[in-house]
Amino acid sequence: MKLTNSVTNIIAAVILGICFLLSILSIQNMSLTMDEKAHIPSGYSYLAFQDYRLNPEHPPLAKDLSAIPLLFLDLKFPTEHSSWTEDLNGQWESGEQFIFKSGNDADQIIFWSRIPMILLLLLTGWFIFFWVRKLGGNKPALLALTLFSFSPSFLAHGRLVTTDIAAVFGFLIATYFWTKFLRNPSAKNVLIAGIMFGIAMCLKFSLVLLVPSLGLATVVYAWLQSKRIKTVFKYIGLTIVAGLVGLFLVIWPLYQLHIVNYPAEQQISDMETILEDTAINNFFINAVDNPVMRPITQYAFGLLMATSRVARGNTVYFLGKVTISSWKEYFPVMYVLKAPLSFHFLTLLVMGLWLAAVKKAGLFKKIGKRFKQWILDHLAEFSLLIFFIIYWATSILGNLNLGVRHILPVFPIMYILISVGLSRSMNKMKKQPKLIISCLLGALMLWYIIASVIAFPHYISYYNELVGGSGNGYKYAVDSNYDWGQDLKRLAQFVEENNIEKINVSYFGGDNTSYRLGDNLAQAWVDEDEAKNKGWIAISATLLQERRAIPAPGYDRDATSLAWLNNYEPIRIGNSIFVYYID
Repeated sequence: MKLTNSVTNIIAAVILGICFLLSILSIQNMSLTMDEKAHIPSGYSYLAFQDYRLNPEHPPLAKDLSAIPLLFLDLKFPTEHSSWTEDLNGQWESGEQFIFKSGNDADQIIFWSRIPMILLLLLTGWFIFFWVRKLGGNKPALLALTLFSFSPSFLAHGRLVTTDIAAVFGFLIATYFWTKFLRNPSAKNVLIAGIMFGIAMCLKFSLVLLVPSLGLATVVYAWLQSKRIKTVFKYIGLTIVAGLVGLFLVIWPLYQLHIVNYPAEQQISDMETILEDTAINNFFINAVDNPVMRPITQYAFGLLMATSRVARGNTVYFLGKVTISSWKEYFPVMYVLKAPLSFHFLTLLVMGLWLAAVKKAGLFKKIGKRFKQWILDHLAEFSLLIFFIIYWATSILGNLNLGVRHILPVFPIMYILISVGLSRSMNKMKKQPKLIISCLLGALMLWYIIASVIAFPHYISYYNELVGGSGNGYKYAVDSNYDWGQDLKRLAQFVEENNIEKINVSYFGGDNTSYRLGDNLAQAWVDEDEAKNKGWIAISATLLQERRAIPAPGYDRDATSLAWLNNYEPIRIGNSIFVYYID
């Protein structure tokens, strides 16, 4: 059945509407998650005070978007508190003071700051739909949109005030408009490509990987289409122009607006304190006094901080072990366990159809020639594949294992390639096998949607059927994969409903235990000595797993002090908080 454009648009609107409802309804009872505590006050301070002293390790644009609704509220910001006046990058304490301790309505701040993120989530879904429609038509566009809109990972992190959904959006628009410029290198397309590239660079620092990926796509395409070195240099020149457009028409003015009231002497002091004594770091520190260079130095400051963070690593629990380093298999395993199982079957189905088609056509014998022509005919897919490979390689080889959210940009690439690839394969099929594949596809997508709906509203803690579902996910990895502090409000409801007078709580997240529990909070930690615990205790899954694990080689911190809790059966609060009663 052929879908008309108008019918397709209606279906797409319904899918995005469901995505909106799942997102907005699932945040109604969700606490402040970890990184939101730093991003929310930072974004508000940027717009309200034009001061970039908080959270420089992330670009400002996503935080700016989240703060726009807050400007219309009557809020008090702790400009007199030491976290603003004295502390070095006092983002966490500023968030604590702003959201919970300045007389503001915490839930009002959290709710309204998340709304722009949800709208960005919908815009990202629409852009995927728009792009796939151009590549393959209406049906694959709807398939890609459905995969995106019901993805537990996107529903989990697309609602939050972080840079994760922003990174996906930035990568997509930069790649789309860059390939458009490569196809038609007009002055207009170069300008637009440069602007979109600049926007992407202001959304998340990991998108600096667009530089090698788009650069490689440019050189390969320029060479293959002409086989002339002159053409390659022409495209390299246009690439430099586009990069300068992004730098001076987007990055420079945006950062200039954010440092208007950020004293240069404080910027220098912050950079000297945070950055190591290296030649490149000192170059940017010394350039702060130059008014033309100063916005660029602030951008470089953040990029250098982000790079240093990746190199340092973090404490991470994974498959029963804990380390401060990383595992090369971490992100591949998380990709397998955090994406719906039906999606993996769909991936295998498309790969099988592609291999069968290639074998039938005898293309393996002339794969080199065919691949060159494929690049010229499918530049968008080729550019996506380059970024896919570079992003995966960097994530695996890096030293930061924080969660599947850090590899979110690879998911829409798969959605696009699967949807377009499946459509092209089915267009070449005879009626009977096409009907069989259509039925199989329908079953897989129904499974996919049902799994997503069942996970509502606990999308952060979603795990697929390979590990027995979300209830068992904490055994494999925690932090933003499972427990990011989202269930503290639910714990407060449990305490109230069960008339619990006092409870000890060890909480991992961005929310505030005293604000939520009030007089019911006995102390904001659970004693690690079993003999000292009596009555009700609650502990976040991240803290629990990191303290009843096997220490990896080189991990010299305590990893077993809560192993005694294995002898008790917990009550689960929204998956991520474990509550015990100790006689």
